[in-house]
Amino acid sequence: MTTSRRLADRKVAKFQKNITKRGSVPEVTVKKGNDYPVGPIVIGFFIFVVVGSSIFQIIRMATSGGMA
Repeated sequence: MTTSRRLADRKVAKFQKNITKRGSVPEVTVKKGNDYPVGPIVIGFFIFVVVGSSIFQIIRMATSGGMA
């Protein structure tokens, strides 16, 4: 066998092994724990802005007599 033929055979064998592994994912995925996509500081800031703006709106509506 020439070197290129051995190299090609190795690549084909590796590819064939990869083909048999496709689609073999576990039935149940295990949760990694507290892996939040957003940090707790950002969530706290968002809650602060939402609650603060709603309180500000309530105070403004109360002082203006309910007229927008």
